[in-house]
Amino acid sequence: MKTNIFFITAALLATILSSCSRQAANTPQQLTYGADVSDAFYTERLPLIDSAFQHYVDCGYMPHAVTMVVHNGRVVHNKAFGWRDIENKIPCRTDDIFRIASQSKAISVIALMTLFEEGKFQLDEPIKKYIPEYADPQVLVSYDNKTGNYTTRPAARDITIRHLITHTSGICYDGVFDKILRQKGVAGHNTLDSITLKDNVEKIALVPLKHDPGDAFTYSYNIDVLGRLAEILSGKDFYNFIKERVLDPCDMHDTYFHVPQEKAERVVKLYSYKKNITDAEASTLPHGTAYEGAARGGLRLSDSELFQTFPYAGAGTFCSPSAGMCGTIEDYAKFCQMILNGGTFNNHRVIGRKTLEMMQKNGVGNMRGEIGFGMAWDVFTPENAHNTIVSEGSMRWGGMFGSDYIMDPKEHLIVLMYVNNMPNLSGYNPKTLMHNVTYQALR
Repeated sequence: MKTNIFFITAALLATILSSCSRQAANTPQQLTYGADVSDAFYTERLPLIDSAFQHYVDCGYMPHAVTMVVHNGRVVHNKAFGWRDIENKIPCRTDDIFRIASQSKAISVIALMTLFEEGKFQLDEPIKKYIPEYADPQVLVSYDNKTGNYTTRPAARDITIRHLITHTSGICYDGVFDKILRQKGVAGHNTLDSITLKDNVEKIALVPLKHDPGDAFTYSYNIDVLGRLAEILSGKDFYNFIKERVLDPCDMHDTYFHVPQEKAERVVKLYSYKKNITDAEASTLPHGTAYEGAARGGLRLSDSELFQTFPYAGAGTFCSPSAGMCGTIEDYAKFCQMILNGGTFNNHRVIGRKTLEMMQKNGVGNMRGEIGFGMAWDVFTPENAHNTIVSEGSMRWGGMFGSDYIMDPKEHLIVLMYVNNMPNLSGYNPKTLMHNVTYQALR
């Protein structure tokens, strides 16, 4: 009898230890380079990532790219292609700093939700409770393009924090709303001027809504408003708040709103790809020309001083939680691994597991058609499965300058692709390209 008890106890202990070992393997606290990944990937198929991206660089469609694939914390692939600076023939490196634009949102929302976990706010509270400028939301009725005059009506309901976090508040920056935003002096996501997040958010409150809060999905400045909420509740400016809550715990030491001067040379130059250029223009292109059908196109240095220089120039007083950050691809991989780990990385608990589970659920119904939206990212629903090689339940977002991420809980997989090419009018889609050439290699 004693022998049986011994074997039963030993078996139970082995089961517990095995379970703990599996859990530890699925919650890696660091990224590991050089590990054997043949259990998860056909390693002979991984070079297809290299050949695909090198092809687009060689053809002149893409100035540069950095790609990264992580499986259970193991770095499967991390390469750089093309040029950080075409004109001066400076090669792109894996530790180069890119404008990540709307990828800022996920970092900002995670930081905000740590305050939710502390009981500092609840999701269905009206934002006017904290930012009184939003006490009387108005919905646009008519707009006169000639005079810039417009009429409004009172909104049917208050804007709540949930409306902001799911982009259903009605705040809009497209079409006539862009004109009204300019009239009110809203700076946008990037500026070289000496303003603060508080200044900008209070001006956004002066602009009428596109629709009643909760009635539709309208992607806009919502996360900037929530960033101001975080400042109010934490008593810190947004960069120091996000640094304390997310960047430092995740060991993300190359991610900034304003890149320090000693790192400014690592910021890749911003390029554009445009079609229908003349022969004279084509002859000046530093990387040759590319063709698509009958239209000649090519890369050129972006002529936007703002977008080209905001990472390291200007007053440096404004932080856009929606789209103002710059950083390395490795830093963002650490952030993504923290999400897949259920909220831990670098032996820090950043956010709770159940909070993340809530954030990964589709919060907008069918407002976006077949693809859902959680509290910071696309949610790949069953209805959208026929459109993509990526697993159902995955989370994805990107930035307007060309960057993109996938977090795939089913495959324990992170897929990242960074490029700064805006506008990209070549017709190719580097984001989908990265998804396809990565997933084809999975066992």
